[in-house]
Amino acid sequence: MSKPVATFVDTAEDPSSLWKTMGGRNWVASQQLIDHLFKPIEVLLAEAVQAQSPRHVLDIGCGTGGTTRTIHRHTQEGRYATGVDVSEVMIDAARQGSEQDGADKEGPGPEFICADAARYDFQEGLFDMLVSRFGIMFFEDPVRAFQNLRRAASKEATALFFSWRSPKETPFMTTAGRAAKSIVTLPQQDRNAPGQFAFADPQRVESILESAGWHDISIEPLDFECAFPETELVSFFTRIGPLGRILPGLDEKTQAQLITVVREAFEPFVFGDTVKFNAACWQIKAKAS
Repeated sequence: MSKPVATFVDTAEDPSSLWKTMGGRNWVASQQLIDHLFKPIEVLLAEAVQAQSPRHVLDIGCGTGGTTRTIHRHTQEGRYATGVDVSEVMIDAARQGSEQDGADKEGPGPEFICADAARYDFQEGLFDMLVSRFGIMFFEDPVRAFQNLRRAASKEATALFFSWRSPKETPFMTTAGRAAKSIVTLPQQDRNAPGQFAFADPQRVESILESAGWHDISIEPLDFECAFPETELVSFFTRIGPLGRILPGLDEKTQAQLITVVREAFEPFVFGDTVKFNAACWQIKAKAS
């Protein structure tokens, strides 16, 4: 077995720094595809908002704001959604998207805040519903973060969050990293460190929420199929995930070799002109009191 030809060292001290720089820019470039893939989660959140009719919804880790805008369109007149994300480039894209949406409903559009939801000084008791589409797994101190979010929640507030289950249950998401190891050395990731699979263990998630003061916690598995054109596959894995971080630092020959090897590894998920994979998630519900 050949040895890796390059080593990638993650020198970022701030776990959120990736979203503020390269990771955020890559996410913006891929926002249409990502919103398409995760449309089933957006639909579930919109349906929950319609059913509960909250006055003010907070979308945590809102990214480029597609889910926030959809939620806002499903709120009743005089009620609205706020999206918060640590990435300035993604919040800028969210605000631009909101402007392009136009006046889908009377009154102001959704609000977007560029801030760390773990530390931001939200108005106490402002939100009566908190939601997140894969945006809660990146807190450096998750207990502190959910304590801050509970302070921002009203006494009657409910929470509906979605996170990923284990890598084994969604192998598509780790295919690029596993394939790339024959060419580059990637840093080891603590399974509980901030990241995509930090909330894979439901007992850990329940413990975090309980420690932060949340109640009536339920964590249920949810699976849905994702599909997108094969022509977008290379663009996807070279922007999102570990390759999006390491490719800019590699020479052209190594980049080409890496793309070839990784694309081959994705072959089990390619069906004709379509890429398909199962998304294995947790649906997390809780109440503020």
